[in-house]
Amino acid sequence: MDSIPTPPAEPQDSPEGYVGLDAAGAERLARERGWSTVRSLPPGAIITMEYRVGRLNFEVTDGRVTRAWKG
Repeated sequence: MDSIPTPPAEPQDSPEGYVGLDAAGAERLARERGWSTVRSLPPGAIITMEYRVGRLNFEVTDGRVTRAWKG
């Protein structure tokens, strides 16, 4: 039986630090800090619930990040 692969490490970064930033700047900063995927979403967007290592999600209202979370 094959062993379970070890997922890559996530950046040691706090999603709360992106709240209040403009969306474009927050995305650029997240990529510089090592997030492999950055997803900007409108409030109330229907999204899948699977957790993806290395993904950072932003909820964006009027061009500003209002919520940020991993996965």
